[in-house]
Amino acid sequence: MDETQLSSRQYKILNFLSKVSLSRIQLHKALTKKVSKPTLFRDLKALVELGLVRSSGVGKATIYNKIVQNPLLAHAKKLSTKEPILFNFEIFDHLSNLFTPKEMPIHKNLSEQLERLDKTIAKKELERFVIELAWKSSQIEGNTYTLLETEALIKTQQEAIGHTKEEATMILNHKSAFDLIIENREKFKILNLSDITQLHNILIDNMDVTPGIRKHPVGITGSIYRPLDNEWQIREALEKMITAVNKSGYPLEKALIIMSVLAYIQPFADGNKRTSRMLANALLVAYDYYPISYRAVDEIEYKKAIINFYEQNSLYELKKILIIQYKFALDNYFRN
Repeated sequence: MDETQLSSRQYKILNFLSKVSLSRIQLHKALTKKVSKPTLFRDLKALVELGLVRSSGVGKATIYNKIVQNPLLAHAKKLSTKEPILFNFEIFDHLSNLFTPKEMPIHKNLSEQLERLDKTIAKKELERFVIELAWKSSQIEGNTYTLLETEALIKTQQEAIGHTKEEATMILNHKSAFDLIIENREKFKILNLSDITQLHNILIDNMDVTPGIRKHPVGITGSIYRPLDNEWQIREALEKMITAVNKSGYPLEKALIIMSVLAYIQPFADGNKRTSRMLANALLVAYDYYPISYRAVDEIEYKKAIINFYEQNSLYELKKILIIQYKFALDNYFRN
């Protein structure tokens, strides 16, 4: 059982315990007594049994705290500094064991599901998926196309009135990138730098963005995080990330690493998060997992989760988003 399956009350308890160890009495007060003491006791017992919470002591003196085995999975806290936060190379020591067996969603083979479908329906399902992916991923970047306008653009190349040429290009580039992923799924099983730059080049095509590894500093809107500003350190970080991805034996973990760390490194002048999301799908498809469209994600929550990783190296929220979006894909695409 993973945290996405907890009740809202249990999730709230877990949030309290991620910040400080508390007794049952203290937790009851923190929850403003909206839950009965027997119910709170049952919730805590369930969380302990799931391996999410540790208890120590007996009776009323029992203290509870959240179990965090990997520092990257700690819950983000309110920052107490406004000083710039620099890139942390220590994250590469912890890019493994990011999922427990209980957190691993059911796996369905994408290729088998597509084979079970009528060819015409399978083609339409892939088209529907890429429309929703291109729309949502672009929306996260501030694109104002609606889902229906995105559908018309991808199906008929008809650009919507009242939008910029760049917005249409961004959406069509997403389609081109996903076409490459589907046509060359095997090549992404072992990731390398040329695969990353190739996908990035497709996503920024005709968008007035300098290709290749950036040679100048960049800032992050709304964040005090400052990415690496040295080309050779950027390349070193990329190689460490690629090693971690290729070393991982679980496709969803590979996707989480690339989705978070590529955006954290910010190796390109622009298009980093877009590239990270598409690469996550490339890795999933390469291992016959369902790709994710991000359709059900709240873009504000996604951006907050990214900033939590930038500033506090917390994967807690990003991991939760990835699990929820993967389950959404299983429930909503390529069904027969």
